[in-house]
Amino acid sequence: MGNHVYTIEREFGSGGHEVGKILSEKLGIKFYDSELLTHAAKESGLCEEIFQNHDEKPTSSFLYSLVMDSYSGGYSSAPFMDMPLNHRVFLAQFDAIKKLANTESCVIVGRCADYALADYADCISIFIHADIDDRINTVCKREDVTMNKARDMCQKKDKQRASYYNYYSNKKWGDARCFDLCLNTSMLTLSDCADMIIEFRNRVEKAKKA
Repeated sequence: MGNHVYTIEREFGSGGHEVGKILSEKLGIKFYDSELLTHAAKESGLCEEIFQNHDEKPTSSFLYSLVMDSYSGGYSSAPFMDMPLNHRVFLAQFDAIKKLANTESCVIVGRCADYALADYADCISIFIHADIDDRINTVCKREDVTMNKARDMCQKKDKQRASYYNYYSNKKWGDARCFDLCLNTSMLTLSDCADMIIEFRNRVEKAKKA
């Protein structure tokens, strides 16, 4: 049996990062959110600050299919170096995610990880969402901002994440059909969500053996 990998996409303020962290602690496996940027930078040789500046940012550059068609030969090849910087960042993260999945069981938050591991048999993709009022309250407390500012942050961050995900994955961010499991943190505690993910994995494994 291969490594068990859990990918989490999340609405801003829904607690997706926290659910992933709790899940990794319950399972005793590695957790990657912003940590993935450090890992990808080390693997690719690109500056980590570049990854931070382009992290899950939408793009309006030429078609992604052209990027993938021209990508061969690794990070030092001419096609890779001639790409727009945001595409180089995405591909470096794409490779880093695949290498992590082949190396260890882990939880990966964001960065189209479910798309990168679409053909990986032991990956479970999860989408974490919550009611907008709950998300606004969470962001108000976490960021120490007004309700209006928190609402604006939720809308802008969700739009940014959706644009990035939809562009690079050719799937629809937030569409239940694109994920194995969707959980509403307005109805469950963060710890309960982590337990649900573990139970889901156990039932999937049991079904495979039946």
